[in-house]
Amino acid sequence: MSLVSAVLLLVTIMDPVGNVPSFVASLQHVPAERRTHVIAREMLFALALLLVFFFGGGRLMALLQLSPESLFLGGGIMLFLIAIKMIFPPAGRDAHEQPAQEPFIVPLATPLVAGPSVIATLMLLTSSQPALNARWLAALFIAWAITSAVLLCAPIIARGLREKGSMAIERLMGMLLVIIAVQMFLNGLAAYLKSLRPA
Repeated sequence: MSLVSAVLLLVTIMDPVGNVPSFVASLQHVPAERRTHVIAREMLFALALLLVFFFGGGRLMALLQLSPESLFLGGGIMLFLIAIKMIFPPAGRDAHEQPAQEPFIVPLATPLVAGPSVIATLMLLTSSQPALNARWLAALFIAWAITSAVLLCAPIIARGLREKGSMAIERLMGMLLVIIAVQMFLNGLAAYLKSLRPA
């Protein structure tokens, strides 16, 4: 996977445009002059969490005795389920938790940005091709920067796109993520079947 492909994959999973309505809703009780500060702080928390799993994911896999094939298969299934929710959002999603106080780490930093799917993808990349970790780290920083830039402009974007525009973009990204998830699952299945063949 190239650097551009990795960046696109991570940005698609982080889904910054799709997260704009959730960020705006979570920040509605925060004074307008503090919203940019809160978003910046939460994005830094998200980056710190992702870096922990980026550098410690391999050790965690070894501790749990997980194979790269299991990450491919499990990651593909997880991404597929997330993509389905992006295409067909559950009823009442807009009415989910909207804290009356300033959000701290949850839900903005995690799970909205540094969610399980992003963490699983990073662990998959670093475990399947550790020689390219410098590339994956660069992809993580670029994807995080793009996501941060979009979410820092969340109030402006929400006013411009409105609800239907945000929904349309989120569903298009969901369709792209379905294709990526299926390919990831097929790669894992092929690797697993290959491992069963006698040497």
